[in-house]
Amino acid sequence: MAVVSQRFLRDGRGLPPELEAARVEIEALARGHGLDFFETVFVMCTYEEINMIASYGGFPTRYPHWRFGMDYLQMQKSYEFGLSKIYEMVINTDPSYAYLMDCNLPVDQKLVMAHVFGHVDFFKNNAWFAHTNRKMLDQMANHATKVERIIDRQGQADVERFLEMCVSLDNLVDPYAPHIVRQRVSSEAEVQAAADADVSRLPASDYMDPFINPPEFLEAQRERKARSVQRMRRFPESPDRDVLGFLLRHAPLERWQRELMQVVYDEACYFQPQAMTKIMNEGWASYWHTKMMTQHILTDAEVVDYADHNAGTMSTRPGQLNPYALGVKLWRHVEERWDKGRFGKDWMACDDPMEQERWDTGAGLGRDKIFEVRRTHNDVSFVDTFLTEDFVRQHGMFTTRYDARAKRWVVDSDGFREVKQQVLTMLATRGAPRILVLDADAFHRGELLLDHPHEGLDLQLDYAREVLGNMARIWSRPVHLQTRLDDKPVTLSHDGEELKKVDGHLRREDGSRRADPDAEEETP
Repeated sequence: MAVVSQRFLRDGRGLPPELEAARVEIEALARGHGLDFFETVFVMCTYEEINMIASYGGFPTRYPHWRFGMDYLQMQKSYEFGLSKIYEMVINTDPSYAYLMDCNLPVDQKLVMAHVFGHVDFFKNNAWFAHTNRKMLDQMANHATKVERIIDRQGQADVERFLEMCVSLDNLVDPYAPHIVRQRVSSEAEVQAAADADVSRLPASDYMDPFINPPEFLEAQRERKARSVQRMRRFPESPDRDVLGFLLRHAPLERWQRELMQVVYDEACYFQPQAMTKIMNEGWASYWHTKMMTQHILTDAEVVDYADHNAGTMSTRPGQLNPYALGVKLWRHVEERWDKGRFGKDWMACDDPMEQERWDTGAGLGRDKIFEVRRTHNDVSFVDTFLTEDFVRQHGMFTTRYDARAKRWVVDSDGFREVKQQVLTMLATRGAPRILVLDADAFHRGELLLDHPHEGLDLQLDYAREVLGNMARIWSRPVHLQTRLDDKPVTLSHDGEELKKVDGHLRREDGSRRADPDAEEETP
């Protein structure tokens, strides 16, 4: 084990006897309910230690960088001022490590252990975590060693500067890359064969051929073939969402820079499934901790403290979405529907509200259904499939908007479609823009052309300036980003020194290129 990790995972930081007895009981209960999890090691920490571990994303073996210290100071002040408190932290490894704060009440420790077993079951069995490195604790220790050796050779200032550039791009990765092969590079022979091939004609006799394959049809086929050949010659052939991965593979980097970018990229990809399943994962763990605590674990003396602390975790602040609350309610909703048979053709055909309210076929399939859903879904598919109109109405969900005149947030709509669309939009973007690589040889000058498919929110120009500047310095050529600002098409260009904004887009919808980024173009 790495030297850094021994500080936190050292001998003697295990559970005291009374909590070890509780752990054994809770683990048996969890397995009795059908949960299947990796070996789970609980480590007691002081609040300084757990804040330090949290600042490293749960991995005390991570590479050295000043941003982790900044996160630590923020968490430390937040705890000392009573603004926040970390009850637990668990990481997706085999075995899994869970960190408990030693000053928590015994009832909190039992709640946390039940919650942790739910998380580890989800890590082990959800398909979106299947590709993750279960030995990531060791891998991050290797990353730290590699970064420290590069610092010894290149100097701390240069390494930190380049790491900052890479970290500013760590949210520009394709979360679906491990599951989908998006890019296919055509060989020169394939491109030439496509260019030389005749246009396809529909089969017809000599007499009917002029009618079946008229000149305008053949001309359209030629144009289609020309566009296909042009696309095959483009690099990349199709828009690439994995921006950081594209830079890692194709940017003109020195060896030590590529090694550092690989570290950032690997760790960014590792954390993607957790971001993609936040509602499901926290809801699943909360579902099981509430079931085990209320049905088996709590003593009479602990009920009030448990109810108080659990309610604090499940409470939702105005204008915010609490993944714990929404997740556990959706899991219970799914279980109730399949227990009462509220699915299938007959249920969908029923349009009588009173009959729907009384509907209960005694199917009893709820437990099997939630375990099935746990295996295959992520947050987007979970909400899209199981957030129903009845659920929205029952829980009083609504959307909000900012009223500039009144200078406050107001209720915008309580309609099912509007609520569901806003939740799905929040989950699909997760607060980060979706950026695509369109062309790595824009204007035949080796410049990088990116596209931001506008999904209702404009880019923040101060963020865009820093990110595009870092990207231009990594690419060693100007970088151009197509987007929309104030509902108008614009292109943001950065040469590594300054950001320029140009009206219009550099690539038209038909795929053709403008001659120069500074040329005039009509805007709709």
